[in-house]
Amino acid sequence: MNSENKTAVVTGGSRGIGRAICIKLAGMGINIVTCYAHGEEAAQETVRLCREQGVSAEAVRADVAVRKDVDMLFEEAKKITGTIDILVNNAGITRDNLMLRMSDDDFNQVIDTNLRGAFYCMRAAVKTMMKKRYGRIVNISSIVGVNGNAGQVNYAASKAGIIGMTKSTAKELGSRNITCNAVAPGFIATDMTSVLSDNVKEQIAASIALNRMGTPEDVANAVGFLVSDDAQYITGQVLCVDGGMI
Repeated sequence: MNSENKTAVVTGGSRGIGRAICIKLAGMGINIVTCYAHGEEAAQETVRLCREQGVSAEAVRADVAVRKDVDMLFEEAKKITGTIDILVNNAGITRDNLMLRMSDDDFNQVIDTNLRGAFYCMRAAVKTMMKKRYGRIVNISSIVGVNGNAGQVNYAASKAGIIGMTKSTAKELGSRNITCNAVAPGFIATDMTSVLSDNVKEQIAASIALNRMGTPEDVANAVGFLVSDDAQYITGQVLCVDGGMI
């Protein structure tokens, strides 16, 4: 991949999967702009790790659920190389509960961040991508958006919505040499899963063909492939990085 002077916006890059994606793309020679709603120190650590790869990297405080924050994020991103070549929509939250116990706020907050935020970012990014007739968009969905999961009606709805947006966007923008794909991680070892008991982790591993949780790097490698020239004829697809969940 000719990554010289390419810039990627990666939302939610402070830790976990988002940080791994930032580092992977930086290792490919891509300049990085990430955003965070909370945790500036963690975001700056991601920036430091990316700069070690010899690229430009910046972290911007922005809530993707707020349109004016998204507009500001992309204006800052364009200051690095004057353009935006890659967008990875990774920012997301959970507010798990059974549907009968789920509050309106818990449902709306997840939809606003995970789904509406991804829409705002794609709309902002493609304005630049269409002018140059080039772009790579990767949306981080979830296996929950494919299969559903009890206690996650809001999260499943947001991640299934991302898949629908991905497929529609691919059809809208394909003629402009812009690809749009989704990655659907399964159980990935992150801060969110570290609080699970050993017994629960064993049960999860037993449901996975490879008999282990994935790593953030497993997801990042899939993203790296989809933004590379090796994937230039792949669009509108959902790549499940789930270790072969049964």
